[in-house]
Amino acid sequence: MSEYDPNKHNPSESAPSLSETLTLTGTSSVVDKNTSPSSGANAIQGGIQSQCQSEHDREVPEVDLMSPLTVRSVTFRNRVVMSPMCMYSAQDGFANEFHFVHLGSRAMGGVALVFVEATAVIAEGRISPGDMGIWKDEHIQPLARIAQFVETQGAVPAIQLAHAGRKASCDMPWAGGRSLKTAAEGGWPVIGPSALPFDAKDPIPAAMSESDIEHCIDAWEAATRRALAAGFKVIELHAAHGYLLHEFLSPISNHRTDDYGGNLENRIRLLLRVAERMRGVIPPELPFFVRISATDWVDGGWDIEQSIVLCRELKALGVDLIDVSSGGTTPDAKIPVARGYQVPLARRIRDEVEILTGGVGLITDPQYADEIITSGQADLVFIGRELLREPYWALKAQHLMGVEPIWPTQYGYAVKRRAK
Repeated sequence: MSEYDPNKHNPSESAPSLSETLTLTGTSSVVDKNTSPSSGANAIQGGIQSQCQSEHDREVPEVDLMSPLTVRSVTFRNRVVMSPMCMYSAQDGFANEFHFVHLGSRAMGGVALVFVEATAVIAEGRISPGDMGIWKDEHIQPLARIAQFVETQGAVPAIQLAHAGRKASCDMPWAGGRSLKTAAEGGWPVIGPSALPFDAKDPIPAAMSESDIEHCIDAWEAATRRALAAGFKVIELHAAHGYLLHEFLSPISNHRTDDYGGNLENRIRLLLRVAERMRGVIPPELPFFVRISATDWVDGGWDIEQSIVLCRELKALGVDLIDVSSGGTTPDAKIPVARGYQVPLARRIRDEVEILTGGVGLITDPQYADEIITSGQADLVFIGRELLREPYWALKAQHLMGVEPIWPTQYGYAVKRRAK
C-alpha cells in the first residue's frame, strides 16, 4: 500500500469552500421587502441575488463548534471532546480523588464529552503500574462516581478500553518511562502478535497463542459490561498508538502466519472480533467509538488506504465514530507533526467511508477547531494537552464565538453579576 500523501488529498481541492457551498445552495425564495408581490419572477430572482450577495449570509455555517450532535440516543452539547489521556496515577487500577477532580473539572469547563483515560481490560495490559483498570468488579464503583458527576455538569461520560500489548510494563513517564523488565522492578511479562519488541532495549514479547487471543476478547467484553454498569454513555475501543490491536493491524509488528497475520483480512480479524463482541453488549441506543492510528508514517506499514478498508468493516459492525490518530508502531517513524496534522486523515475516512470522525492532534485554538467542524473535516474535535493547560478551554471558546458560556450554576451566578 502506498504511504499517505497529505498534499494529494488537500481538503481545499476535494470539496467546495464554505462560502462556495452556501452560495450554490442559497436559493431560498427570499424577496426584498420593498418589492411588490406583483413583480413575479423578477422579484424572486432579485431576492435570490440579494441574498447571495449578502456577505454575512454566506459566512454563517449550518453547523459549527458549538452545535449539538446526537449519536444514537446520546446528545453532545457541542463538538468539543476531552481526549483520553493517561495520568499514571491509579493504584491497582483504581480511580481515585485525583481522577475525580481531573475529569470533573473538564466537565465543569464546558466540554461535551469527557473521556476517562485508556483503561486496561486486564492487569497485564497496562502501560504502567499507574494505569487505570477495569479488569475486576471492584473497579466499577469509583468509576461510577466519576461518570455520575460528569453527567451532573451537562457532559457525557465516556471511557476508552485498552490493552498495551508489547508496550506494556513501563515505568511512569516522569521517571523516564523505561521498560520494567523484572518483577523486582515492578514489571510483568508482555505479549504481542509476534515475538518482536517495540524497541531493541525492550523485552521480547511472547507471541500470543489462540487461547491468549480468546482470553483478550473475553476480557474486552467483560470490561465493556463493567463500563456500562459504571454508567458510561460512550465506550471507545483503543486500537491505535502501537498498542495490542494496532500491533495486529500493522505488518511492522505482526509477522504471524496463522489466521491473524499475513494479508489485510487476517490482520484486521482480531479488531473486528473484539468490536463485534463489544457492540453486541453495548445497548443499541448508546454510541460505540473506535480510535485508530490511520497510518504508521512508515513505508511498508499500516496506512490510510488500509484504514479505509478497516473502517468500512467497523461501520458494518455498528461502530458510530472513528477517532482518527496516527503513529505509535515504531519509535523511528518520521511524523510530520504540525497543527492539525492528523485532520486530513479524519476527513478522508469521513468522506470515503461516510462515517462520523473525530479530529485530534495539536488542535489548540477555538477558531481552528471551529474551522475543522464547519468545513466538514470531522464531526468532533478531541482536545488533549490543551485541556491540561486550560480546563475551561470550552467555556473560553464559547465566549470567543459569541455564545453565552455555560458556566456551572455556582460560578455563573457570580460571574454574570460581576459583569453587569
